[in-house]
Amino acid sequence: MISDATGYEPITGKVVIVEDDALMQSILVDMFMDLGADCEAFVTADDALIHLMQSRTVCALLVTDYTLPGQLDGRELACMVRQRWPEMPVIVTTGYGSEVGKDLPPGVAFLQKPWSIDLMVNTASGLMSGFSTP
Repeated sequence: MISDATGYEPITGKVVIVEDDALMQSILVDMFMDLGADCEAFVTADDALIHLMQSRTVCALLVTDYTLPGQLDGRELACMVRQRWPEMPVIVTTGYGSEVGKDLPPGVAFLQKPWSIDLMVNTASGLMSGFSTP
């Protein structure tokens, strides 16, 4: 995905990706793995939340689509994550309009699709620069 990752800061730790589009999910996983992250990918926010609550590893970053199948959408997942793990960096993406970004909790980054790899990596790096695992 990223043919030469030397221009980017490494992204380490576990990145949880929630994306129901298989191609977009694959792009995100490949991109973050190329930068050094360990990725877990889910199709629904419900499954991702269960994983986060059961995991013994602190998640370094959550990237979620806004519109997802299941009970929870990406906004609800972002709200729950910010309540339970307020220091966890969160990025919400969508192709359905920038007004979605106005409805997110403080500290959650919003990226309108289609985003560039540079924008995603720089946003993730910026959010994670203040993140530390206990």
